[in-house]
Amino acid sequence: MARKSSPTILQEELYAPPRADRASDSVYGDPSREQLDDARLVDLDVAQESPFLRAQKRVSARRSSLPKKTAHGLLWVSAATAILGVGALAAIALYSYGERSWRFRLQSSDDIEITGMQNVTRAQVMEVMGADIGRNIFFIPLRQQKAQLEQIPWVETASVMRFVPNRLKVEIHERTPVAFARVGAHISLIDAGGTLMELPRNHKYSFPVILGMNPSEPLSTRAPRMKAYTDLIRELDSEGAHYSQDLSEVDLSDLDDLKVRVNDPAGDVLVELGSSDCLKRYKIYVSHVREWRQQFQKLESVNLRYDNQVIVNPEMEGKAKQSVLSAASAKAAVAAGVKPAALITKLDTHAVPKPAFELSPETLKPKAAARKKAAPKNAARKNPAKARKAAAPKKSVARAAKKTQAKTAAGRTPQSILPPAIPKPSPAIVKQTATTAGTG
Repeated sequence: MARKSSPTILQEELYAPPRADRASDSVYGDPSREQLDDARLVDLDVAQESPFLRAQKRVSARRSSLPKKTAHGLLWVSAATAILGVGALAAIALYSYGERSWRFRLQSSDDIEITGMQNVTRAQVMEVMGADIGRNIFFIPLRQQKAQLEQIPWVETASVMRFVPNRLKVEIHERTPVAFARVGAHISLIDAGGTLMELPRNHKYSFPVILGMNPSEPLSTRAPRMKAYTDLIRELDSEGAHYSQDLSEVDLSDLDDLKVRVNDPAGDVLVELGSSDCLKRYKIYVSHVREWRQQFQKLESVNLRYDNQVIVNPEMEGKAKQSVLSAASAKAAVAAGVKPAALITKLDTHAVPKPAFELSPETLKPKAAARKKAAPKNAARKNPAKARKAAAPKKSVARAAKKTQAKTAAGRTPQSILPPAIPKPSPAIVKQTATTAGTG
């Protein structure tokens, strides 16, 4: 701004000398004093402007309609959108190529690698994976194939992996068998969870055979029995004696009374161990088995389930009858290592059988019997006493039956105390004896 042209105000004008009538001036007012005050105010405004500065001009600045930060943000968003668009187009192109290209298709079963097979055959795996041959590798349902592979009895877990461009890898983890199981007329392998597996062809095991399994029962029912079996085997082998190797059968039909059949060269013996302290009770059997064999003609079973009490050859009441094994199942069981004592179908040996008669010589040699047809008539005429004895075989049978009952009451096995075989007389002798008796 231009400097204002005005006369300089002297100090005398600003500060007037004191006057005697100042009091009256303050009352009535002095016009010169008012002018002086106005001039001072004007001079103060002028003093605020520097006399050495040039005149300043304001320059108008052009401003954008958007702030800088907003503009930078829009640029970044645009760049990211462009990149994502290019990536999406590339992904669509790759998807279309992977879907239609022959490079990503399984050409044959050679493109499927299978590991971990011992008892599972490749044919069983290919029954599940064979439907994927010719299919695009990216469209194979891996989870579904995994679930189907685990339905194979020998497969515990399975995993299916894809490898670009056109390969699959299948890893099999097989179940671990712990025993044989006799279910109906067949023998299978069984694992700790109760799953039944088919017998292998080229592998042998030294397991006992488990009895008491039902083919229609669920795994939830078999699990407690298998736990009882594993606990029993662990307890028998806990001290390093490996008593479980002497067992041919383990009966789990009654968990309160576990029964084991010992594969003894002198004859297999059924031992009842109860449900607790099985090792202690089995040691009692091992230490006294020779003594019992000397006391009894045939040792078949020993009941050790009661404390401080041993029952030798007890009556086995309510024992379920086993199904007879088929020839093919028995042959496969022998090849898999099942002990022969477990393949024999056990019958009720305590039932008293009827007296058995041997075949007569006439039945074995009919020609020799025809030559001797006339001899009984002459013998009956010469010695009628012998004819009467031959006509009364019933008395000897009755006496033998009484002896059998007496020995059975004493605890001896009926099969070992059968009466001596009595030959059945021929019809000619019976007729001749009757004629002689009537004549006499």
